Amino acid sequence: MASVFRPMMQVYFLIVTGYLFYQIFTSTNKQQQILLAAGYMTGAEVYLRMTKALFFYETGKYLVIVFFLIGMFYQGFKKKAFPYFIYFLLLIPGIFVSYLNLNFDGEFRKMIIFNLSGPICLVFAALYCYGRTITLKDLLEVLDFMAYPLISMTVYIYLYNPDITEVITSTVSTSETSGGYGPNQVATMLGFGVFVLFSRLLIPYKNKMVHFIMMFFLMAMSYRALITFSRGGVVAAVIMCIVFSVVLYFTTSLKTKFRLSYKLIAVIGAVFAIWLYAVLQTGGLIENRYTNKDALGREKEDVTTGRADLIQADFQAFMEDPIFGIGVGKVKSFYIERLNIELPSHNEVARMLSEHGSLGIIALLILLLAPLSTKLQGRRNIFFYPFILFWLLTIMHSSMRIAAPAFVYGLALLNIQYVSPKKDYLHRKPASQG
Repeated sequence: MASVFRPMMQVYFLIVTGYLFYQIFTSTNKQQQILLAAGYMTGAEVYLRMTKALFFYETGKYLVIVFFLIGMFYQGFKKKAFPYFIYFLLLIPGIFVSYLNLNFDGEFRKMIIFNLSGPICLVFAALYCYGRTITLKDLLEVLDFMAYPLISMTVYIYLYNPDITEVITSTVSTSETSGGYGPNQVATMLGFGVFVLFSRLLIPYKNKMVHFIMMFFLMAMSYRALITFSRGGVVAAVIMCIVFSVVLYFTTSLKTKFRLSYKLIAVIGAVFAIWLYAVLQTGGLIENRYTNKDALGREKEDVTTGRADLIQADFQAFMEDPIFGIGVGKVKSFYIERLNIELPSHNEVARMLSEHGSLGIIALLILLLAPLSTKLQGRRNIFFYPFILFWLLTIMHSSMRIAAPAFVYGLALLNIQYVSPKKDYLHRKPASQG
């Protein structure tokens, strides 16, 4: 449908959105339906963008925000989530700085929305999720809802370009192998999908047929993530999988440790096979990409592909306006002025410094320290460290252009209730290790 008649994707989007709202308003378990709706839209956002299904570019983030607003209307939020109010307030001065330097017109509004829709999405996700308790079963269902549209996107990408040997001629990331869309965002979401399905390999589906199908897509998704030639999403996925394996290994029973060991050995073999296949299919170019070489095998001088220059420019902007920064969205024109490069910022951390100054530093510290306080309060979440790492690694290479880092950050704040440990796959040790 997506590749043959694209207007149908807009119909699909409207039907899915209507269904999600219907489920929210009619369900007696509002919390779960809110998370499922936000999770599905987060997982589908890039797929809907690449198939031209969205009426506005930021529609995915808007809907996630609306879902959480509905949730807070029905259920409120915890008073202890106040640090995220402070975080939001710290973003406002940067808007006024931009306003004083630009005309308040359509371009100004677009610039503010483009740069702040991600952080605002994070604020609502954090406010809603902070301090809430969810069962492991329900959280796994939320992750599954994120994976479903990612599986659809994977199938679409295969159909869009089944023979990659015809289009790969260099080590540069290309939209040709990413469904005709930006490889950075595609790799980010495919990488997260790899992590979700990897977590379900270690915490298996009860239905063996479903489990087998999902593991097939785990391999298919891993391969397509690799050959986007966009490294950020893949590296983040690998780190998340390693951290989750370590956390799970040390929070399970001895019997479960043996099962995990066998699975992890199988994973290593599968990773080697997928990597070898990707190397053969790309004529060795994927290996050059990950070893920082060009198509001829020559070592590249800049491993960051020019992003180090952008970060350096961000620091220069910070030094010129260290208190309030140069204003929201202004760093793009700063790049043009200083580097003659017309690009938006790829690094949210550096952007916060340049556009918000010292207030941006405080805002970033809130985002880093507030989740850690939930751990000190005894909250348990085996996905905590992988989720926080996904947020941090993603905003450092892809800023907050998609809803995923914001939503996943919110999920990290949830407290997981491990119901009926004798029946669950996880056999928990004391709460302090959760």
